[in-house]
Amino acid sequence: MRYAYAITGALLLGGTAVAVTSSPNVGAQTAQNEGMQAAAPAGAPASLADMVEKLQPAVVNISTKQRVQVQNPFAGTPFGELFGAPGGQPQTRQAQSLGSGFLISADGYIVTNNHVVSAGAESASVDSITVTLTNREEYSARLVGRDPATDIAVLKIDAKKPMPFVKFGDSTKARVGDWVIAIGNPFALSGTVTAGIISAVHRGTGGTYDKFIQTDASINQGNSGGPMFDMRGNVIGINSQILSPSGGNVGIGFAIPAEQAAPIVATLRKGQSVKRGYLGIQISPLGEDMADSLGLAKNRGEFVQGVEPGKGADRAGIKPGDVIVSVSGQEVTPDQNLSSIVANQPIGTRVPIVLIRNGQRQTVTAIVGERPSEDELNSFAQQQGDDFSQQQPPSSGPQASQQSLGISAIPLTPSITRQLGIAAETRGIVITAVDSSTDAGAKGLRRGDVVITANNRPVASQADLDAQVKQVAAQGRTAILLQVLRRGQPAVFLPVRLRDK
Repeated sequence: MRYAYAITGALLLGGTAVAVTSSPNVGAQTAQNEGMQAAAPAGAPASLADMVEKLQPAVVNISTKQRVQVQNPFAGTPFGELFGAPGGQPQTRQAQSLGSGFLISADGYIVTNNHVVSAGAESASVDSITVTLTNREEYSARLVGRDPATDIAVLKIDAKKPMPFVKFGDSTKARVGDWVIAIGNPFALSGTVTAGIISAVHRGTGGTYDKFIQTDASINQGNSGGPMFDMRGNVIGINSQILSPSGGNVGIGFAIPAEQAAPIVATLRKGQSVKRGYLGIQISPLGEDMADSLGLAKNRGEFVQGVEPGKGADRAGIKPGDVIVSVSGQEVTPDQNLSSIVANQPIGTRVPIVLIRNGQRQTVTAIVGERPSEDELNSFAQQQGDDFSQQQPPSSGPQASQQSLGISAIPLTPSITRQLGIAAETRGIVITAVDSSTDAGAKGLRRGDVVITANNRPVASQADLDAQVKQVAAQGRTAILLQVLRRGQPAVFLPVRLRDK
């Protein structure tokens, strides 16, 4: 979904001829549009021209020149040197990128998207950044700072004179249905103005910090980094992404809200890096299956899959299997996820965290740490992550089809423990077969997986598992939470739907 980089358009022209006859008995005719003027919707101006005239000079075109290393397709063949660099080595090519931005100070500070001024690939590097004003004046720009996590960057030009600029507004007051204007340079068409309404606020698209303003104002390639204005001319968003199956605008665009962007821009403008709060936990959404397995409402809170030793969550006593429902008084929801709430907490502060453990609500206090680098985070995620849904198809057996979940299992013995290569102290049951037609099969459970707990209760036999399934069903739930261990991976929690009767 992220960014549309190409579009093909076709313009079809056609016409129809209309024969008009008049009768001498018919009086003088007037054009249908004679003297007509549309009334403005309530709260909207009859024309946006005066406002646009003042705002446009603060919106700029941003272009970069990049060097990209391209692999020689003939490398290693007799044609390697004929069609490429000597020895068939990679070739260096020049590339360009285009985007938008806007001035936020008279001395030449500019806000844009990070992806507008970043190299498009690991093998590419940015040689220069050029800023072009609406009066066609060009300036070389330097990168002051960037924050890839939120796709924000700040540039600086050496202004020859005071520059026109705009300021951030209050996006927290933005409401669905409010009118907005986007100004940018789609497809290098500088100074393009589009208008629409706010379609949604706090819209997530899968990223950790996504809290976008969604709009139907036309946004295309080249609009990235440009401003979204409210009807008072204040910047309430930075146009950033589009959802486009076709590659062109389909009326679904996203802007980074000013409430999120303004503090990051202020930090980058000072030459500082953005620091975020961190608790050290791996979480998963409380979707329908997970919520049902816990007997909780879906999309209210997030499930703790893993806790990083020594970090704030671990010291506060948070454990895998907990459901965190609020942090510092802010409820955890899909629109306001746990990561974004924690990231905005000042580092070193003590925050109350409300969680649900074994159906009981309790409060702990954690000290917020500093979020590590993305490389460190990826390392932790790989250690904690599971790939149950991406493994080979589960094995099937007649005994599995007769069991409550479609899982056939036997007690874990010291001999089996050694064969599986798991810790000697592990207790549970080992799966011998899975009915592939069940949810257990669809979730990727397979022969050799070890079920440690079911419904947060230890299991030591198939009978224990079946008893917990019956208890969950008696409570009106349609899924059960299993804690599963796979060789070479830490234990993870997996909701499995009960078989249909």
